Amino acid sequence: MQGLRLQNYSSNERSRILFCYLMLFPILALFFVLRIFPIIRTFWMSLFDWSLIGNNRPFLGLGNYVMLFKDEQFLLSLKNTFLYAGASVIVCFVLSLPIAMVLAKKMRFSAFYQAIFFLPYITPLVPMSVAWKWIYDPMYGILNYIISLFGIEPVGWLIYPNIAIWALIIMNVWKNLGYNIILLMVGLRNISPVYYEAASIDGAYGWKKFRYITWPLLKPMILYVLVTSTINAFNVFTQVYVMTLGSQAAPGRAVRVLLYDIYENAFRYFRLGYASAEAVILTIIVIVLTLIQFKYIKSEV
Repeated sequence: MQGLRLQNYSSNERSRILFCYLMLFPILALFFVLRIFPIIRTFWMSLFDWSLIGNNRPFLGLGNYVMLFKDEQFLLSLKNTFLYAGASVIVCFVLSLPIAMVLAKKMRFSAFYQAIFFLPYITPLVPMSVAWKWIYDPMYGILNYIISLFGIEPVGWLIYPNIAIWALIIMNVWKNLGYNIILLMVGLRNISPVYYEAASIDGAYGWKKFRYITWPLLKPMILYVLVTSTINAFNVFTQVYVMTLGSQAAPGRAVRVLLYDIYENAFRYFRLGYASAEAVILTIIVIVLTLIQFKYIKSEV
């Protein structure tokens, strides 16, 4: 069929089409090798009792997946990841939208405020995690010093599991807030002022303008912000590894997340098949959540 369609073009046009395919082939091949093949390989490994050492790799079928949902550590990491991702995405979006609406207007020092908000996002994650670990330090942390001025007893922010997960969420919101603000500002500034002028003529002000103009026209950017934020939140690892392990932090098991559980099973216990099954579950979760967001947001755009 492709050959028949090419016959409808002149020799010069066929040469151009062939040139485009030849130029795209190395990129597509590289994408397959670096992206598609590892996904297929991971799913294949999840069907075996695949050890990092040794050559004995018996076929288990869905055995690894059955064991996953009987594993307390996996269920705990799944719970922590959903809590971390859900709270981070919601809180960050709720805070970033009103700030973006203020900064999108013509105001003095708007560029300065944007830079201040965006600076944490471009800061390397490891040194940032170390800094926040000291901020949360129960003995010398500045956060406990500030709350002590109000007569509040020092808190072990990274010692108690039910507090440590929220400490990580606060740090993640602080880091990604500026990124969301910049994206939402781009969407807000692309809304033509003609719509607002027409709404004012019709007697619509304040909330009605936001409800019937800003929100619907901003939905494509909202969708992008929510999808990327969700993917990034479910891939949390570095700050958990740096901040919640060690003598002055909570036990790793208490605040473990999916990526940390995958890392530990793969490279500490050498259970690559089991870790691959976890990776497949994580991929499915992210895909399903992305499709849900597309369904309930993009369908209304």
